[in-house]
Amino acid sequence: MDAQGRGQGDGIDPADQWVLNPQTGNYELRLNHSEGQSSGPSRDTGNGHDAPRRSRNTPPTDGTPQGRSARDRRAPGAAGAGASIPRARNSSGSTGTSGTSRRDVPAQRGRRAANKAEEAGAAGAGRRKRKAPAKSRKKKILGWTGGITAFILVGGAGAAYYAYQELNGNINTIDVEGAGTGGFKKDQAVNILVIGTDKRTGSGNEGYGDKDSVGHADTTILFHVSKDRTNATALSIPRDLITDIPDCETKTESGTKIIPGEQGVRFNTSLGQSERDPGCTMRTVKELTGLTVDHFMMADFNAVKTLTTAVGGVEVCVAKDVDDPDSHLKLSKGKHVIKGEQALAFVRTRHSFGNESDLDRIQTQQQFLSAMIRKMKSSETLTSPSKLWDLAKAATDALTVDSQIGSIEKLRDLGTELSKVNPKNISFATLPVIDNPAEVVKATVVVNEAKAKPLFAMMQSDTSLTEVKQQEKAAKSKQAALLKGTKAAPADVRVDVFNGGGPQGSAQETLAWLQNEEGVLKSSNKGNAPENLDKTSLEYAPNQADQARRLADMMGLPAAAMKPGKEDAEGLQAMTLTLGADFKGAGVPIVGPAKAPDGVQKVEADKQVCAK
Repeated sequence: MDAQGRGQGDGIDPADQWVLNPQTGNYELRLNHSEGQSSGPSRDTGNGHDAPRRSRNTPPTDGTPQGRSARDRRAPGAAGAGASIPRARNSSGSTGTSGTSRRDVPAQRGRRAANKAEEAGAAGAGRRKRKAPAKSRKKKILGWTGGITAFILVGGAGAAYYAYQELNGNINTIDVEGAGTGGFKKDQAVNILVIGTDKRTGSGNEGYGDKDSVGHADTTILFHVSKDRTNATALSIPRDLITDIPDCETKTESGTKIIPGEQGVRFNTSLGQSERDPGCTMRTVKELTGLTVDHFMMADFNAVKTLTTAVGGVEVCVAKDVDDPDSHLKLSKGKHVIKGEQALAFVRTRHSFGNESDLDRIQTQQQFLSAMIRKMKSSETLTSPSKLWDLAKAATDALTVDSQIGSIEKLRDLGTELSKVNPKNISFATLPVIDNPAEVVKATVVVNEAKAKPLFAMMQSDTSLTEVKQQEKAAKSKQAALLKGTKAAPADVRVDVFNGGGPQGSAQETLAWLQNEEGVLKSSNKGNAPENLDKTSLEYAPNQADQARRLADMMGLPAAAMKPGKEDAEGLQAMTLTLGADFKGAGVPIVGPAKAPDGVQKVEADKQVCAK
């Protein structure tokens, strides 16, 4: 049997040597037509089903040689969709991996011996560490829905992976404690920062531009998933955006270090420059958008190559013939399935489409990512165990994540949340910008505040850019009806402000904003409310409706926040505004605009667009 497990059994399949003993009802091994021993009692498999206990004389149920390990008996692609991958049994009798750093990749099962995978490389040094497999793990098969690949390509979750716990050992982590929330929650909106660096690591990548790059934030996307998981917005931030980078705390081998911030510098220097880690980029994005980032995921050039290869290529469309000597992209007009080096060339090209700017490249990348999401959601991928395994393996190899989600289980949970979003409700948008007015030769951009603020408000209030939900349409109609009618002048609005669940100091902050920026001088701070509220409310009398409409318009109050009374107010009686737990800050609308401002560049994930 041991010879069979090593592929030295002269072509004999051990499964053929097990025969049924009609007297005992058990299968027995008959190498030389000798009688075997009876099998042991049955046991619970731990997966909800009873199965015969495997003794030395019990045949493998899949016809596999007993001398081969469980890892070799079943590999992705060896059976139809949904086939499980049994775990190997260690010397103690429990399932799991050994305490060493060795990782074997499951190989395709043959009739004789299975091919062994190469051993993994040593763990990386510094703060970026590889997780070692645990000495003993529970016997289970991971139904990995969504998971890691959901992130590296922005929301392409939904596949079910049956993966080994050993995938934990592939994941690189960086501790950015204090930069994010410390962990996403299933009943709250989720914000993930997806960072593509320009670091030229990996075979064949040295020839792409600056081979000595420390790894700047070359492609950055803030992926916001709504609280109810019905929609998501992926906001691209241009690398040449001029912004302020705050002080950031980083952890090094020698201890914690504070890296000083900078004002008026390129956004991409928030990573890599002056030893900044992804936590610095997370803090910069929060300062820029007002959205706190829960986690980050980062990948370099190899991610595009390996992931596209794992799914068998991604279909893209070009509206003209392309021949770019810089990126080495060469495509004829029409549709193409690209992967590997060709896929990397597609997302890197700057001279093939539009006016050859970085903003046009962002749009091309968004179209590519949308195509990747569609491919990952396709039945062609979801029904292929081998593709699912390849995708899981490639994703874990390509990813660096924050330590809060640095395990298969946590990534699976996160991917499960992402997989709830339908691709038709995923919108890619680009941060609205204008050319930097301080430059004669235009090389950088600055935020277009007039268009960016409403877009940030939409993301903060979970308003979908795709406008597909019926309940959203009904809410917008109700909001329109609420604001229909005359509005009082700001100077005529009287309101008392209470803090009933907002951050400390919210009432005073709101009062200052109303008086100094909105002209509502007849307002006062009444301190803390008698009780906390989940939602902000505005109580007013029927004869104050015009004042209420003006204040609701200023603050972006939803229809549900309006609480009209039955009796008219007397004299100089003021309305009562109580800030609830949904209050995000003075000037930040409680509910965002009904639609994105005109001119905001947008790509919808479920639609194919030909790059021009």
